[in-house]
Amino acid sequence: MKLLLATLHAKYAHSSLALPSLAASCQNLPGVSLSIREWTVHDPREYLLRLVMAEEAKLVAFSCYIWNIEQTLKIVSDIKKLAPETIIVLGGPEVSFGIFDCMQQHGSVDYIVKGEGEVTFRALLSELLQPDSSGRTERLAQIDNLFFRDKEEIASGPVGGGTVKLDSLPSPFAAGLVDRSKPLTYYETSRGCPFSCAFCLSSVEGGVRSYSRERIELDLLLLMENNTPQIKLVDRTFNYDARRANRIWEFILEHNRTSRFHFEIAADLLTEDNLELLTRVPEHCFHFEIGVQSTSATTLAQVGRNADLSRIFAAVARLKSDTNIELHLDLVAGLPGEDYAGFLDSLQMVAQAKPDMLQVEPLKVLKGAPMRKIAAREQYLFSEAPPYTILANPWLDFADICRIETIGRLLDLITKNGQMAATFAVLEEHHRFADTLDRMARQVGNDNLYSLSSRRVFELVARLTESQVPPEQHPLLLDALFFDYCHTEMPMMGKLPDFIATRQPHCCWPGRIDLPEGIPAPVGGRIKAFRYTFANDFRERATGSTPQEMTFIYISQSGEGLRIVVA
Repeated sequence: MKLLLATLHAKYAHSSLALPSLAASCQNLPGVSLSIREWTVHDPREYLLRLVMAEEAKLVAFSCYIWNIEQTLKIVSDIKKLAPETIIVLGGPEVSFGIFDCMQQHGSVDYIVKGEGEVTFRALLSELLQPDSSGRTERLAQIDNLFFRDKEEIASGPVGGGTVKLDSLPSPFAAGLVDRSKPLTYYETSRGCPFSCAFCLSSVEGGVRSYSRERIELDLLLLMENNTPQIKLVDRTFNYDARRANRIWEFILEHNRTSRFHFEIAADLLTEDNLELLTRVPEHCFHFEIGVQSTSATTLAQVGRNADLSRIFAAVARLKSDTNIELHLDLVAGLPGEDYAGFLDSLQMVAQAKPDMLQVEPLKVLKGAPMRKIAAREQYLFSEAPPYTILANPWLDFADICRIETIGRLLDLITKNGQMAATFAVLEEHHRFADTLDRMARQVGNDNLYSLSSRRVFELVARLTESQVPPEQHPLLLDALFFDYCHTEMPMMGKLPDFIATRQPHCCWPGRIDLPEGIPAPVGGRIKAFRYTFANDFRERATGSTPQEMTFIYISQSGEGLRIVVA
């Protein structure tokens, strides 16, 4: 039997862990030929259909998420029209809830696998490989978490059966089934979550299960020895067990060469031993994502999130001051009891922690999450289509949600362009960071903030912040913006941001460049320099008191990113 396992990613850089895991569980079934194909939601549907049909697979299985479900359902409908005998199987979080409705509305779907798929999918394939189909319905009804068609009815096997023993699942990495050519490789050391947050599907899994130490170390060693660029651990709370987390971090520090690791952690669970170990992490090696969600203890309690806010911010401060770990803090807007002013307070408190990245997302009321009951009780309005984003609630109207979405996009642009630290040092002398973002969002209105070049982003920020400082401070603000721009982009004649282009006589591109002591000259690369007299030495503090001439040196070398040195 020819099988096609497929999914549509949100971005090309993403890779699948689910499909290789399914393939590893089924690869030793006799008579099975497996293909894994990973595309993106940005590929034209007609093109994707052509690729699927070219596989000539008897069974096509799609992994479904909020970002790809609509495109996936359109594709499988077309597959059935062209090849009615093709067996269609869906799995993944987006089809693990509301299954009967999905199968009734979409007749092209033959089977749905709920939840963890490896054991259920293998059992389904084993049955479909049987040449004798008599009694098949009865046998399908014995498979845990499988939904199928029984003539005109939708039937299922036992739902919510025992959880899988993780070490019983073969490693897709050892089997060579994971595409490691992508910039980002996903890996898991555990499943489940110790918390029960109403807005997250992990809250319905109950408890945490871990792979064995031996299994984790074998997989990680394989990834590190192959110089996998970025390894993102998808564990919902990696450090749920502090001693376990330390063992894995110790192993990585001992064996890692060039890989970078992303962990989702609960900062309030970090112990003194954890923090001491993390001081040994080298630069550009660990990235921690920490979900703060809200700084209102009352709001967090209403969604079942047990978090010690004082411990979170104390741990973040230690990580910031004592380690080289990149910190990414998250907020979720739209939780019960938090109005727009409360959201701005949460944003301000998180911003004061000075994370390397601050992300804001309006609440998504996911299918199957307990948040749906809260939303019904509190009369939330949210989109019926994926990703089920909140539209309004008793504390936030639609205009508030739009401003929050704009603030989130502005934060993305600011982070992508080096944080604009000098610019916001000037602005924060007049307004809180959160209030500055609020004022910017109100001015943006419905402008399109996507597909902007770096130069256009800086021009946008210049336009949005001009009214936030007194007129006599405008030159200082624009110089700070230009200082931040030079830290992000190499200024080019004729392509300078419009707020600085009129000052070109004060800019110069030196002919001969002397590298500062300790900076090696690139081999086979290029060096360019740019000199400008700024209103202040923005490396120290944006006071505007002392003009400072600075030279930015841009060093490019094959195989490395652009290095920028200020002399």
